[in-house]
Amino acid sequence: MNNQSFSALEYDNLRQLACRYAQTPLGARRLANLEPLEERGELQRNLDAVAECVALRERGAGFSFADVADPTDAINILRIENAALEPLMMLDLAGLIEQALSARLIILSEKQDAPVLTEIVERVPRELQRVSRRLQDKILPGGILDDRASPELARIRSDINRLRERIARSLESIMQKTESAVQDEFITVRNDRYVIPVKADFRGRLHGVAHGFSSSGQTIFIEPLQTIEANNDLQGLREAEEREIARVLYELTDSLRWELVGIEAAVATVSELDFINAKSAFYRDFNCVVPRISSDTILYLRQARHPLLEANLREKNSNIVPLSFEMTDAKPVMIISGANAGGKTVVLKTAGLLSLMALSGLPVPANDAEIPFYSSILADIGDQQSLVANLSTFTSHVSNIARMMKVCETPSLVLLDEVGTGTDPEEGSALGVAIVDHFRQNCQAQVMASTHYRGLKMYAANKEFVLNASVEFDEKTLQPTYRLLTGIPGASAGIEIARRFGIPDSVIEAARGNVDRSSLDATEYLQNLRREVANAEDLRRAAEDERQTLAIRYEQAERDFQKREAERRREFERELAETVQQFERQTKALIESIEDKAIRAKVEKDAAARRSELKRAASASIESSKFQTPNSKSENQSAQTINRPVAVGEKVRLKNFGTIGTVEKMSDGGEAEVSIGAMRLREKVENLEVVGEEKSPQTESKLEKLQKQAKQSASGRLEFDEENRNAEINLVGKRTDEAEDLIDKFLDQTYLAGFPVIRIIHGIGTGALKQAVHTFLKNHPHVRRYTLAPREAGGDGATIVELKQ
Repeated sequence: MNNQSFSALEYDNLRQLACRYAQTPLGARRLANLEPLEERGELQRNLDAVAECVALRERGAGFSFADVADPTDAINILRIENAALEPLMMLDLAGLIEQALSARLIILSEKQDAPVLTEIVERVPRELQRVSRRLQDKILPGGILDDRASPELARIRSDINRLRERIARSLESIMQKTESAVQDEFITVRNDRYVIPVKADFRGRLHGVAHGFSSSGQTIFIEPLQTIEANNDLQGLREAEEREIARVLYELTDSLRWELVGIEAAVATVSELDFINAKSAFYRDFNCVVPRISSDTILYLRQARHPLLEANLREKNSNIVPLSFEMTDAKPVMIISGANAGGKTVVLKTAGLLSLMALSGLPVPANDAEIPFYSSILADIGDQQSLVANLSTFTSHVSNIARMMKVCETPSLVLLDEVGTGTDPEEGSALGVAIVDHFRQNCQAQVMASTHYRGLKMYAANKEFVLNASVEFDEKTLQPTYRLLTGIPGASAGIEIARRFGIPDSVIEAARGNVDRSSLDATEYLQNLRREVANAEDLRRAAEDERQTLAIRYEQAERDFQKREAERRREFERELAETVQQFERQTKALIESIEDKAIRAKVEKDAAARRSELKRAASASIESSKFQTPNSKSENQSAQTINRPVAVGEKVRLKNFGTIGTVEKMSDGGEAEVSIGAMRLREKVENLEVVGEEKSPQTESKLEKLQKQAKQSASGRLEFDEENRNAEINLVGKRTDEAEDLIDKFLDQTYLAGFPVIRIIHGIGTGALKQAVHTFLKNHPHVRRYTLAPREAGGDGATIVELKQ
């Protein structure tokens, strides 16, 4: 990193913008001196701290440092032996300590989710609470020592109050006796002594010491002889008070000096936490993301925005156009072409500034970002032409690029704006290609270069390792759209732009005639290519709209199905209740008709057992239908009846309920014990029918599924196969509280139904819904673990969950 790159990428302006979010002078200084970090571990720690702070705030556990004053002067005084702090300085230190301890308490309550922040606040000694309370007990909010600061101070102030009252009574008595000579009926203080305002013409009526005249000369302030001694005593008490105050302040300062190490730890903690908190506030205000630091050389930005440009456009109520691109080892060079004023320089500055921000531990304004750990970020952007240094536009660029070649370190990002400009186009084009090649071959750098030169566009088209890109230009409105298109070069459209700015048509036509045929053919080809890309983009958007429409219809159909299913269950339960009631009435009538007590008791016992089994079977049928999946329904419907006797181990269907179970036992009384899930019930053999299953080659055995899950667990990866495709829930568009209720019910249902793996679709959006889903899953009793879906199963827009078995 060099100062020229900082200047070209406006890094200083970025630091000033970040300083606005600091709450203390300490944090503001840290941000004002912000620089890219040289140690990868330290950088990752800074980024982790920001992520933890953002997560704390989202959970409502944020901390603040409002009204914390700069403690630098107070700390410096504490380092000087025998020096005493002013009372207000002590109060400021007490306030800082209170804020530090408050932040410590908040963060330690969330320590499992904030390890970096926990490490920071653990440096603050809890014993400082005693120091803070002592200061606040002895010093009042205005900076005045409380009477209870020391017994001696309390005694002196009590004596002062009594003496002041005695003097006031004496003066009031004198004023009553000399009422005609008194100017005002108020006791006044002059030179720290109590006096009476007397009319100048009646000076001789009152004996005493004069302490001056009013501004008009009509009033003279006299201290009567009767109160001189008392005023002298009051002066002495005030001096004693000042000496006692100085002694108490020195004592308090000395006690703080003994705690200097802990106080400095609190100051350092507040400084660092405010520094992190400011980054978190910047994160929220600019809809940022905490960037990943690439372990290789992948530079990936999705929906990235230049923060300074966005801040400027906000003031004008305008929106910024985000950009997305990716540079890898296979494509380490990007050549950007397109119209003037179309945004090529903005692309370079955005990539450079966001890389500097990431390496400085700042969140970046983007939906997703991955930045390499660059050793150097070098930029030649703008015109450094200098008449004093005798530099033209071309020579200023060339001299700067020469310096960049000397200091370039691997890995590096090199940004070249209009490379080769300012000289003959053919020479400039050749020089531009050579410069880009040098940085790529000799420095192993990632290079982003903007150009209007055809030679560089052809270089990008012919080299596999070069990514061709352009900024879009609307041919209908002759206005730039500022969108970055990757994969195709762009035409300069200089002639059309000249027409838009009022160049006469005759001049435009003459210019067209001077352009060689090959250049016109290339321009026309690029325009056609851009139109094809635009059409493809329109088709993609239409397909996406159609997909969203189908998703909405699917959700509506699912809701309708659930509603019909609920109505069916309610109807079934009503009919069941009627059947049970009818059974009980018939049983009661039968029992009443039996006269033999022994037979009646046996019938009552059999009826009670039958009634219990009937209720259990009905309950099992209801639960089975409630958690039945489409696959299981189709299996029940497709199961074929087999004409053979019921035997232990056979799959049977209960004729009364249509539920399939397994025969566990056979009794001599013509009854069988059938297991349905976790339920066991007895049923007469004539009410059972043996069924068979059609097994397909694709059907996995239970053992194969368990083996597959074990392999997934060993590999640390969750898979979502086609068989489980129905075990998913779509939360897109839901609020977080709605989503939690839906997930909870869905997890209960799929857990009871025996699904090993499910998928939760939450979309990408701002990331808030995804964060809420993951927070809910973290402590759910049914969840073994979870991870983001693979790209083919939804990527960042979905989460795969493995359920406990």
